[in-house]
Amino acid sequence: MKPNVRCWTPPAAAPLIVMLLLSACAMAGSDRPRQVCPPVVEYNTAEQARAADEVEAMPENAVVVRMLSDYAVLREQARACR
Repeated sequence: MKPNVRCWTPPAAAPLIVMLLLSACAMAGSDRPRQVCPPVVEYNTAEQARAADEVEAMPENAVVVRMLSDYAVLREQARACR
């Protein structure tokens, strides 16, 4: 047997160390990230009434009216996120 054969043989603990390191990496990816919810701005009754009056004054086919309805859906989704 050559004298340098032992240098080329991995120690018995090497496979165990490699398995532990790989399993530690796998555990980090399995955690589910926490969902981040956007804040929902609250409007008082006077502001809501004024906004409703302004929307009523707009023509029915105004793009802003459709955008506000989309915004209402986003607000509901943000409330449900909490």
